[in-house]
Amino acid sequence: MGEKKIGYDSEYFVNRELSWLEFNYRVFSEANDISIPLFERIKFLSITASNLDEFFMVRIASLKDMIHVKYQKKDIAGMTPKEQIDKILPKTHKLMKDQYSTYNRLLPELNENGLELVSRHEDLSEVQRKFVDEYFEKNVYPVLTPMAVDSSRPFPLIRNKTLNIGALIAKKGHSEEMDLATVQVPSVLPRVVKIPSETEGKTAVILLEEIIEKNIDKLFLNYEVLCAHPYRIMRNADLTIDEEDAADLLKEIQKQLKKRQWGEVIRLEVEENMDKNLLKALSKEFAVEEESIYKINGPLDLTFLMKVNGLDGFDHLKSKKYTPQPIPEWSPEVNIFEQIKKGDILLHHPYDTFEPVVAFISQAAKDPAVLAIKQTLYRVSGNSPIVAALAQAAENGKQVTVLVELKARFDEENNIIWARKLEQAGCHVIYGLVGLKTHSKIALVVRKEEDGIKRYVHLGTGNYNDVTARLYTDCGLLTASDPIGEDATAVFNMLSGYSEPPSWNKLSVAPLWLKNSFLRWIEREKQHALKGKDARIVAKMNSLCDPMIIAALYDASKAGVKIELIIRGICCLKVGIPGVSENISVRSIVGDFLEHSRIFYFKNDGKEEVYMGSADWMPRNLDKRVEILFPVEDETLKKKVISILDLQLSDNKKAHMLMPDGSYKKVKTQGEGISSQAEFCRLAMRRKKEGGENDKRRVFEPVTKKS
Repeated sequence: MGEKKIGYDSEYFVNRELSWLEFNYRVFSEANDISIPLFERIKFLSITASNLDEFFMVRIASLKDMIHVKYQKKDIAGMTPKEQIDKILPKTHKLMKDQYSTYNRLLPELNENGLELVSRHEDLSEVQRKFVDEYFEKNVYPVLTPMAVDSSRPFPLIRNKTLNIGALIAKKGHSEEMDLATVQVPSVLPRVVKIPSETEGKTAVILLEEIIEKNIDKLFLNYEVLCAHPYRIMRNADLTIDEEDAADLLKEIQKQLKKRQWGEVIRLEVEENMDKNLLKALSKEFAVEEESIYKINGPLDLTFLMKVNGLDGFDHLKSKKYTPQPIPEWSPEVNIFEQIKKGDILLHHPYDTFEPVVAFISQAAKDPAVLAIKQTLYRVSGNSPIVAALAQAAENGKQVTVLVELKARFDEENNIIWARKLEQAGCHVIYGLVGLKTHSKIALVVRKEEDGIKRYVHLGTGNYNDVTARLYTDCGLLTASDPIGEDATAVFNMLSGYSEPPSWNKLSVAPLWLKNSFLRWIEREKQHALKGKDARIVAKMNSLCDPMIIAALYDASKAGVKIELIIRGICCLKVGIPGVSENISVRSIVGDFLEHSRIFYFKNDGKEEVYMGSADWMPRNLDKRVEILFPVEDETLKKKVISILDLQLSDNKKAHMLMPDGSYKKVKTQGEGISSQAEFCRLAMRRKKEGGENDKRRVFEPVTKKS
């Protein structure tokens, strides 16, 4: 091979969509893990289905768009859009088949454990039938709008992701003259409906569509319902926004959101036993080909299992809920700025409580010494205490600048609402830079103190969302560092105007500087290895698919750098290529929490460097978004971050290892093994129990065989 730049050759890369499907199979594998509580297994089945929905609406939709315009450019793995679709669709059909195989296998287990999920209305007992009919008359019938299709009534708009019941109807006595009819299963009503159980101590439920289907003849009086079956469509939901020509970005996004409901149908889900004439009629209306029709052996849209998971009375079949723990460095009774001034504060969510981040903004809103608050918001919760605090700060006369990223996919509508509320409260709201998403997580508080103006900064790997902070693993840093404070000011000046600093003190910012920083640090490790010095890279992120980064990692591996990657989702790098990537390992951890933190470690010949930030190693993050990477410089905190990585590298219970053939295999272990997430929970709870006295260093001790 000589000195050929193998990093850019397609055979050295994995297609990102196929890699994502491998990831969703890892999530799906949790539903098949008999060591996991039963209700957690159905939760993972729901997550797998939800993930697949988004994959269709965005990734497959994007490939279909490329095919329509005859786009022939190949991806990094050397595949055209058409070649990708041809490989992807058979795998999505198999994944859905596997999902329903698992679902149907879990039904008897649920029944044995006290939950009867009645799949077909024909299986109801007499008592249950009576209850269901009354429920329909009182609660469901008034909400329904049956729509027939004939020469005077065109086929109605069927909204994206909604569940519907299609029917063929005919006037009584004229069964040869069939009409198509459809009724939407109302999303405003609960889909999972409790019904009387025939067995004492058991909970029985039925799905709303089965109740409607049982009573559908009441919607079409004077007609005979020849057949009725649920169906569901998935539309292209990828927004196309011409920001250059958009006079008002907010209005343009609102307009595009409406178009989502009219997007091309890219998937039609139907019951396996759907009447052939009905299926033919629906296929024609939605203009879908055979490859985009998914015939399902079970209820459509398994995301309802998340509601089943939330049913009361089954706590013994769920994982014990973890409560995020307080940290010794922060006390809600003490002024948070005085605490930050004593030293940087590292947060590791959800093991550590998110409260210090909320307190950082809420105390700033009330503190008379605070002059200004500046913050980026990407995704926030439905009733965000941070947004409320920002609004209060503006009402208290402070200068508040908030960048609300309107283009956060599937949160656009939510973010428009927050942007307007903040504007009404007197905040200065900006919507980011043209052509770029602002994905960075940064908050700056400017305070007037005795010795002058002082800046306090929060930097994070995750969103300012108090709800997902309990579900996602993320890291954050609260600091009063002057160099970082100066950089934070420069970031907001760049976002609100046109001021690009000539250089940065501590932060690395995308899209102009960050990729080069990573490439420089990887090259430095390579040079250390070539000189026989200590060289090691450990990187934790959600996804890796940037070809330049992968090429640099290959070159570093060839030079002898030990590279350990912890990548939850997409990985386009191949391991085990002789002479190329033999020094690279890739693991993916799938557990109770969604692994979301981005942490980067460079051995640097013993002068260790640790960084955290908002960016994955993906072209969209490094080239098309505003992202921030920040160093962890306090030696004690640096050791803690390194120990976080070490513990995850020790995980032999929830980790899947990437194989040279592109598949993932769970790490083999004897005994109970180590779950890094469970260990982080245990250590945080022990710290609280011991009052933080034995955790002042905040470094995790070497892990022994614990679950």
